[in-house]
Amino acid sequence: MYTNEKPDNNVIMLLNLAGVVLAYVMLGISLYLSTDVPLATKGYWAIGIILLTLSLVNFVKYRFDNQARIDRINQIEEAKNEKLLEDYVGDSKDS
Repeated sequence: MYTNEKPDNNVIMLLNLAGVVLAYVMLGISLYLSTDVPLATKGYWAIGIILLTLSLVNFVKYRFDNQARIDRINQIEEAKNEKLLEDYVGDSKDS
């Protein structure tokens, strides 16, 4: 069964995970430091939420793409093994 992940997917997923963590940290700092909420702080929160949303969407997309690729490779390997078994059993009956 094929389980190796493409190295570029790992890098992209790590980058997106770092984006999620960075967005949470930015939102946490903003909430911690603001006693009254001026417009600049609201903008900072908006930027953090946008970064978090984009990173999470990309993270989930690459996880689904990677799992779909692994499933496709496993299906091809199973079909190949089934064909080899059919050929072997077919050759045995002819003898």
